[in-house]
Amino acid sequence: MFSLMSNLAVSLLLSATTLTNPTNPKALSFDASAYVTIDKQIRVAVQKATDVPVLVLLRSKDNEILFRQNIGKKESKYAVKLNVDELSDGQYTLEVVSKEGSIRKELNLSTAPQNEASRVIAMQ
Repeated sequence: MFSLMSNLAVSLLLSATTLTNPTNPKALSFDASAYVTIDKQIRVAVQKATDVPVLVLLRSKDNEILFRQNIGKKESKYAVKLNVDELSDGQYTLEVVSKEGSIRKELNLSTAPQNEASRVIAMQ
């Protein structure tokens, strides 16, 4: 999907926001985790307790869907690595959604400035 650039920095805000009906709070029947791997990819894992379909989405700041994966009723576990190197710097949202509610994680992609190699030349 996306190729690898060595100078891409990805920050993932790990404080997930769970959206449920505030007048009738209820735990979701699924859990999701996401973290940045050593090779600058985002690993997303979903574990479900019931037969509820779940949708994994990666959206741009403009709400454009960049990645979409349906997790069927019968699948209890799902994991994927998202290589985000070809995405431009900016803010993105990773969301795991079911009819019960959703879990959202905010991503900020930024390219670190390249350090120029310094070279020393000595003459005798």
